Amino acid sequence: MKSEFDLALTQVCNERGLSKEVVLEAIEIAMVSAYKRDFGPGQDISIKLDPKSGQWRVYAHKAIVEEVLDELQQMTIEEAQKLKPEVQIGDKLTFELTPRNFGRIAAQTAKQVILQRIREAERDTLYVEYSGREGEVINGTVQNVDPRSRAVTIYLGKIGALLPPSEQIRTERYRSHQRLRVYVLQVEKTSRGPQVIVSRAHKGLLRRLLELEVPEVFNGTVEIKAIAREAGSRSKIAVVATKPGVDPVGSCVGMRGVRIQHIVNELNGEKIDVVAWSPDEATFVASALSPAKATGVRLDEETRTAEVAVPDRQLSLAIGKEGQNARLAAKLTGWRIDIKSETEAAEAAEQRAAKEAVAAALAEEKAAAQAAAKALLAEAEAALAEEEAREALVEGATAQPVVEEPIVEPVEGDVVEEPAVETEAEKVLEEPAPEVLAEEAPEAEETGVSEIVVSVAEDVVVEPSDGQEDQVEVLLVEEASEAIEEKPVEIPSATETGVAEKKPVLVPGVRPKEWYSEEDLERERQEGLRAKKSKKKDRKGDAQKVRGQKRSRAGRGDWRDYLDGDEDE
Repeated sequence: MKSEFDLALTQVCNERGLSKEVVLEAIEIAMVSAYKRDFGPGQDISIKLDPKSGQWRVYAHKAIVEEVLDELQQMTIEEAQKLKPEVQIGDKLTFELTPRNFGRIAAQTAKQVILQRIREAERDTLYVEYSGREGEVINGTVQNVDPRSRAVTIYLGKIGALLPPSEQIRTERYRSHQRLRVYVLQVEKTSRGPQVIVSRAHKGLLRRLLELEVPEVFNGTVEIKAIAREAGSRSKIAVVATKPGVDPVGSCVGMRGVRIQHIVNELNGEKIDVVAWSPDEATFVASALSPAKATGVRLDEETRTAEVAVPDRQLSLAIGKEGQNARLAAKLTGWRIDIKSETEAAEAAEQRAAKEAVAAALAEEKAAAQAAAKALLAEAEAALAEEEAREALVEGATAQPVVEEPIVEPVEGDVVEEPAVETEAEKVLEEPAPEVLAEEAPEAEETGVSEIVVSVAEDVVVEPSDGQEDQVEVLLVEEASEAIEEKPVEIPSATETGVAEKKPVLVPGVRPKEWYSEEDLERERQEGLRAKKSKKKDRKGDAQKVRGQKRSRAGRGDWRDYLDGDEDE
């Protein structure tokens, strides 16, 4: 007969979905916490619980030392040998220390710890269970619909899952207690327990439903290669058979479409197209546009573009409503699909052929030009080589041997002439005398000047050495006087030239106008204009200042001053 403790333990395990070992471990940890609360937290103890009778025992663990430093963790060899005679120093002694009963506070603490541990164990169990079911389809019941966020809570049997608006089908309307099949998208571990995110719009839901409804897909006879889905509207599935003699499309559709119709009903009328997958890209693209029949496919590997030609009457069918059929085919195949009618495709082919012909003609011309250029280059190189050979022969015939002059080394006793070093004064004396020009001047009778002013045409800067300054000055004066005597300056008079000179009127402090250049005259004119503008501006500023003073007086109410100002003005 089972004890009350065993019956209670079995009931808790069944309700919580936990094993007996997990619950017993939680009870033992709770009893340890309760014991430390009553008898001190520093002890090293453990509790053993009998799962059948419910009896529990407390065991203490202490180290054996010569000198006790911590009574809660250590004990002397004499005390240890009283309990167990064969122990030695350094051993660890375990002995029973079970109290008669706990206090009320300790019992309440044990109860709280037990419940907390059981809840944590339950959360861990749920997380392990549902984290292993990611990517599977689970049956659930709608528990709650939030009218603000439109999030739906679905009860999965042991835990509630969240169906966010982004994972819902737009055409579906959810109500309480409605049964649904959902796809487990993600399981997160939070402080409140595991959070399960489910989806109704994921393409994995369509794959799992096919595995449930089609045995050939479940056992691997038919393989699903690709899925393109727009939830609630339309989907496309590419399938291929892994065994010969099996029709993949027929297996998925079923007799009279029974199998595929169950999936359509589960997805609330979502249309599903099942197409055959092919390793040939052109064939796969043509079949992906089903129900339209493609008459030709042209692939561009560089841009990953497929140009598909369809009959003129099936152009709208191939494109689909708002381009849905072409968009799903592009997602399914991974190619950018350009759909054209047969007429447009023929015109495009003609234009492409014309361009290719022009390109071929240009390539031929370029090749011919390159060949001609290579021939000319070869001829030029040959002619250049012949010319170089001819010049080499001529130079070899006319070349004379070069005789090197012997280098004579000086012998001891020979007198070697050294170049003379000129001093700075000698250099100055050897330089030619500067030309002396006579300044133009009026006649001696008019100016009253009896001497002719003579200037040196070039400025001579001489830096003589010490002791030669006086000698250089004397030489310069003598050279200048000789030049003046050799070339006397003859100045024609006014009577000889027949031109009467105009004598400028000299005013003290004022230069004659004839002495000014055109630049000086323009500069004086600009300065005069600036001075006039400055005076005009000053007068204008004074007038504005006066008007401002009158307005300020009128604003203060001093109208008499204002009238007097007008009269004065």
